[in-house]
Amino acid sequence: KPKSLGWEPLHLGEYVGFATLPNQLHRKSVKKGFDFTLLVAGESGLGKSTLVNSLFLTDLHKDRKLLNAEERISQTVEITKHTVDIEEKGVKLKLTIVDTPGFGDAVNNTAWRPITDYIDQQFEQYFRDESGLNRKNIQDNRVHCCLYFIPPFGHGLHPVDIEFMKALQDKVNVVPLIAKADCLTPFEIKKLKERVREEIDKYGIKIYQFPHCDSDEDEEFKQQDKELKESTPFAVIGSNTVVEARGHRVRGRVYPWGIVEVENPSHCDFVKLRTMLIRTHMHDLKDITSDCHYENYRAQCIQNMTRCEPDKTYTWSQNMVNYE
Repeated sequence: KPKSLGWEPLHLGEYVGFATLPNQLHRKSVKKGFDFTLLVAGESGLGKSTLVNSLFLTDLHKDRKLLNAEERISQTVEITKHTVDIEEKGVKLKLTIVDTPGFGDAVNNTAWRPITDYIDQQFEQYFRDESGLNRKNIQDNRVHCCLYFIPPFGHGLHPVDIEFMKALQDKVNVVPLIAKADCLTPFEIKKLKERVREEIDKYGIKIYQFPHCDSDEDEEFKQQDKELKESTPFAVIGSNTVVEARGHRVRGRVYPWGIVEVENPSHCDFVKLRTMLIRTHMHDLKDITSDCHYENYRAQCIQNMTRCEPDKTYTWSQNMVNYE
């Protein structure tokens, strides 16, 4: 009996202590810090760098050289990484921005190839590290989200937009954005959003899907979730300039006809994008990357490994050729 061993019987309703597990996990996570890799893609001149700087209140491209039109057309797609450590209220975030200068500027509609190769390379590196003997400090450089910038001019998606999103849809969470929304009237934004949503459905493009809201969530969260879903694709504006508006200093753009405020929900969807990307769905984006996109890649790699003949030496490059 428990008493004979010196144990006291536990009475119903007494406090055990496992309710503190979330607090333990929180402390451990905060101490370790978080990492997030964001890929931005779209034509040059759509405000990609400005928007990222606005989202994270940082300057990732201090020394960037601006190219003229001829240089943009002739350049090939490059992959550039910028990593910055951000801290807010004791919480540390290692943010990596993967930029793709040159994409969409040339006539070649296969310009997305270096981008998909880069995503696969990060999966491969993670797979190799995960399969190694020392897995204690694995660095996660997998791309968790892709912000794809759609030009505000035109009547919907261009062929390169369709090709790009379809090429990436099974490798990364794709979040489409309508760039430079201050070029459009509210009515034009509404119509363009409807057209983009129709074409996404028409061409079977798989973009990031918000998870279903649990029934026990509070009403405020449910309403916020509903608004986020209805706002896609987000119409965004970026600005690193602080201006005066109605007696307040705000980030925005000054035009002859007035001031566009970046963080004014009636002007654009910047706040909704920031809420989704950072405050409510960052963890879900990472979970889908790990549990879905990476697992698909990992399963394919293992399947290719089992197909290799025993007398042949397996190499990672062979695996990638088979995978392609």
